[in-house]
Amino acid sequence: MTSAASPAMQKADLDAIAPDVHGLISKQTAQLDGIDVTRVRFDPGARWSNDLKSYAGTESCELPHVAIVLSGRLGVEMDDGSTEEFGPNQVMLLPPGHDAWTVGDEACVFVEFSRGNDYYA
Repeated sequence: MTSAASPAMQKADLDAIAPDVHGLISKQTAQLDGIDVTRVRFDPGARWSNDLKSYAGTESCELPHVAIVLSGRLGVEMDDGSTEEFGPNQVMLLPPGHDAWTVGDEACVFVEFSRGNDYYA
């Protein structure tokens, strides 16, 4: 019986990574073998279509997201018009084709895992 090789233990410190800032949205990405882990912060008033649309060059966000919300609330609207709101300790899987914004006066912070790309390749 053959076994797959296991990757070595890995560690990264998100606080040590300089943020990539686009308007009211910032991201800090740690790259590990086989997966990226990104802490995303939507400050109050942040909205993907206002802060990242011109950078992305698409009408809506075309990246999938698998994430857990740490604090604050995030509103999401899919291209089909369906909406959802996510809060602390909730896990979200967002397919491509959405807009997102901060709900309320508290920043929304979530940590996402790049493995969402597996579902929408």
